Amino acid sequence: MTESDEPPVAVLGSLSPSRAADFKTCPLLYRFRTIDRLPEAPSKAATRGTLVHAVLEALFDLPAAARTLDAATALVPAAWQRVLAESPEARQLFDADSDGHELSEWLASAADLVENYFVLEDPSRLEPAAREERVEIVIDGLRLRGYVDRVDVSPAGDIRVVDYKTGATPREAFEAKALFQMKFYALVLWRTRGVVPRQLRLMYLADTDTLSYAPDADELDRFERTLKAIWAAIQRATEAGDFRPNPSRLCAWCDHQALCPEFGGTPPPFPEGALATIDVDHRTPRPVVAT
Repeated sequence: MTESDEPPVAVLGSLSPSRAADFKTCPLLYRFRTIDRLPEAPSKAATRGTLVHAVLEALFDLPAAARTLDAATALVPAAWQRVLAESPEARQLFDADSDGHELSEWLASAADLVENYFVLEDPSRLEPAAREERVEIVIDGLRLRGYVDRVDVSPAGDIRVVDYKTGATPREAFEAKALFQMKFYALVLWRTRGVVPRQLRLMYLADTDTLSYAPDADELDRFERTLKAIWAAIQRATEAGDFRPNPSRLCAWCDHQALCPEFGGTPPPFPEGALATIDVDHRTPRPVVAT
């Protein structure tokens, strides 16, 4: 049997960094987003993050010498139109902005974050190997998938995974949570390319700081087992129809308080057959990014 004749790998379910993080943060939030697929209103902060990502992606379409600050900020209006085309609901953010002043200030704040990016590195000296790339692999029936902001590969073959954040650098106590997403990408790239990324780099544009980390194979092996354990817990919760809330200060930003028992609400009836369909291949456009 040739490689092309091999039967397809059975996929039992799928995890992205954000959905895995949702379950770790609050199992009920995972249910609302992944099983019930409840809509969530766009926020200006998250949408600005998506806009800045779009600008930085387009910046590297330009020739190296043309990747100047002026050129980057000039990309903001076109990138905003691209965001609107992919997420029309973002228009409602400025429904009450009759004279356009609020939108103008918001676009200017996005341009400020783009300017901060130039404090951290010179894009004219870089040629990324990949940008906004979907990466995925199936491990023991679990598809791990996500979108990587940028992958740099050195002439020697060393891999650097870069993620842009439009918020501020997290306090030391929250660094592990920030690196969860990056370790997820590092694991998938290692399993697909056979090379452990040399560096994971988070670039925080709000305060022009970076967080860098060097993983190793043993650590990524342990992280793979962690993801499998998360998936096993999701399967058990789905079989039992039991996704419990985990109240925290993050509840203040949750769109689903009206349905949460912690706030006197009642979740919708649990869907039948959820285990067979939970996020098996949720191929949607690139989501609004976390800040």
